[in-house]
Amino acid sequence: MDQQVSNVDDLFEQRLAKLQALRDRGIDPYRPERFDRTHLAAEILENFDALAESAEPVAVCGRVVSMRVMGKAAFLHLLDVSGRIQVYLKLDLIGAEQFALLEFIDIGDFLGVHGITFRTRTGEITIQAERFQILSKALRPLPIGKQKGDEQWYGLQDVEQRYRQRYLDLIVNPWARKPLLQRVQIVREVRRFLEDRGFLEVETPVLQPLAGGAAARPFLTHHNALDTDLHLRISLELYLKRLVIGNLERVFELSRVFRNEGISPRHNPEFTLLEVYQAYTDLEGMMELTEQLISHVVTSVHGGPRFTFAGQEIDVTAPWRRVSMMELIREYAGADREEFTTLESARAVGRRLGLPMDEEYTIGGIIDKVFEKACEPRLVQPTFVTDFPLELSPLAKKRADDPTLTRRFEAFIGGQEVVNAFSELNDPLDQRERFEAQVAMAAAGDEEAHPYDEDFIRALEYGMPPTGGLGIGIDRLAALVTDQPSLRDVIFFPQLRPER
Repeated sequence: MDQQVSNVDDLFEQRLAKLQALRDRGIDPYRPERFDRTHLAAEILENFDALAESAEPVAVCGRVVSMRVMGKAAFLHLLDVSGRIQVYLKLDLIGAEQFALLEFIDIGDFLGVHGITFRTRTGEITIQAERFQILSKALRPLPIGKQKGDEQWYGLQDVEQRYRQRYLDLIVNPWARKPLLQRVQIVREVRRFLEDRGFLEVETPVLQPLAGGAAARPFLTHHNALDTDLHLRISLELYLKRLVIGNLERVFELSRVFRNEGISPRHNPEFTLLEVYQAYTDLEGMMELTEQLISHVVTSVHGGPRFTFAGQEIDVTAPWRRVSMMELIREYAGADREEFTTLESARAVGRRLGLPMDEEYTIGGIIDKVFEKACEPRLVQPTFVTDFPLELSPLAKKRADDPTLTRRFEAFIGGQEVVNAFSELNDPLDQRERFEAQVAMAAAGDEEAHPYDEDFIRALEYGMPPTGGLGIGIDRLAALVTDQPSLRDVIFFPQLRPER
């Protein structure tokens, strides 16, 4: 057996023995249901002078993260959600019975402490305990990183273990907590921004008979009572548009969607999506809303419109650059639009860039691959990319002057797509033709082609006002704004391969 595993097993057995010893003394560490805390650790540190002057008693609780017993006295640190604070326990103050219990306390256990505050000779703000209570016992030891003076430093370095055992990561890696808490702040600020502008937050079905609204492979499940197959949604779009048709003029949903795709630093099969729809506005209106929303989020996290991602300073101050997809392809790939007039000429451009072309069957799909390869990494400062090919945008209006292109943009920041938006297609006859074209693409082998949704066509036939819509992947936005290289660092429990 591996020596480290053996040591962990030995420690586990030792802690079980301590648990039994406590129970033999009539103390069950799992019995307490409540502890009435008066202060967080950070509040004591911030308000020490007033607390010390008044000799006001305090009650704190948290996890033991260090402990030193020195004869008739002991020092330990308790960690709560706000930080850590030192506790001083002295035999003649807490009594022999309580002091003897320190023998059965381990790093990781939860304690509740009552006492008064003072400052030690070394200047550390400390609670002088009058009594304490064991609130829970940890049977597994925290991972030890290294020795730091007289104290062991607890840390978790294995990246996969950090993601797989996020609870342990949050205990021992304080730096891992920051981007996750900033993600919570970002979600809160997105909601606040939209609600302040009259948008109504709604909920739409997760289980859907047809998985539409995006180009992605869905997860399939089965409803036993109805004896029917259902899909986990891949998008929020089509049901939110149904609500706009139903006279809800400003709606948004911020919730989970599911795509049966690979796992990478930029992709998780389960992720949080924001979609926003506003009647009587267009693509330019969505650009303005995007600029305002992203600026609000960045300012709420960083105090201003600038932040650093991957070593580069990014400024989200409006107005952002606006440029067509083909202009960027000409600039960065050296290919003119005329080179995409036939499938073979388009494939030639792709091959020139080293892209596999054997399974590309549409010119629009090839344009998308060329753009992703040659242009995306260069779009570091906020950029609206417009004029997407019709084949890539079955739910967006056509350009009036060029029906091969659509009224769609994607916003790029830090070399990655952050926002996708349309002037929404509200012509039911055009939409029917688009769905039929998607069905033909599916028959030709495109597994991500949009399904034909007859009920959505019927809803459009009742009339939908001119509408702008946008979607934002919240995980990707959070990783960008918090300068994290992987989505896993801003998802509390990312999807991983099964543990072996």
